Amino acid sequence: MGAIDLYARKTAGFDERLARTVEVLRQAAADFGPGALQSTSLGVEDMVITDLIARHQLPIALATLDTGKLHAQTLALIPRIEQRYGLEVEVFAPVNEQVVHFVRANGEEPMYRSVELRKACCGVRKLEPLARMLTGRTAWITGLRREQSTNRAEVPFREDDGQGRVKVNPLAEWTWADVWHYVQANDVPYNPLHDEFMPSIGCAPCTRAIAVGEDFRAGRWWWEDSSKECGLHATHGEPGATSSLDAAASPTESVSQASPLTFNATSGASA
Repeated sequence: MGAIDLYARKTAGFDERLARTVEVLRQAAADFGPGALQSTSLGVEDMVITDLIARHQLPIALATLDTGKLHAQTLALIPRIEQRYGLEVEVFAPVNEQVVHFVRANGEEPMYRSVELRKACCGVRKLEPLARMLTGRTAWITGLRREQSTNRAEVPFREDDGQGRVKVNPLAEWTWADVWHYVQANDVPYNPLHDEFMPSIGCAPCTRAIAVGEDFRAGRWWWEDSSKECGLHATHGEPGATSSLDAAASPTESVSQASPLTFNATSGASA
């Protein structure tokens, strides 16, 4: 049984949430023009956003990070996007010399030895290339959702990223069921690892399947007692960056922010 069978279902308010998401994307394209970029992790949320960008012919560029440690299934989505949508995905990789130096000093998989080394690895493989990806951009679009974790429970549609840019989170109020309903309804390509109980997929050494009752992001850096973040999304809800749509969203249609999503083998809903 795959992810669509497990999770996809249309719930109350989905059409309204979808309409708000499209408006957030349209407004980002209008406000930032060529300064806007979708930074896609190639996870299912980002695949939904890419589909919406293509479907509504929005002039928003796409880019992703190739850390050198991604699953082959993840990387295979890049040509699929280009073939399916006719959109180019610009790929940013870490600086080879920095990776070589880091590996020589710390080994191939130092992330298991300490949080500090894991974050240092993320710094070399993710944060530095992300900084280059965002150079010259005024806004970047992500697949963050409030339901993903406690740390993300107050993600707004727009926020200041702390680096002088606006971060746009068009799926902020979507549920896991919403995501998979959209995938099913629109035949959106996605990473087959999602069918293997990996709702959140990062680098191969740092991702595992989750079990029933585990937190949505429990499969990321599972050996750590940490916030399950790498630093790509360090700030949320900075003053002055909130979209008017945040205030307009009906409270009855918002995702519960009381606790992070946990995995339910039957429905994928919060347990």
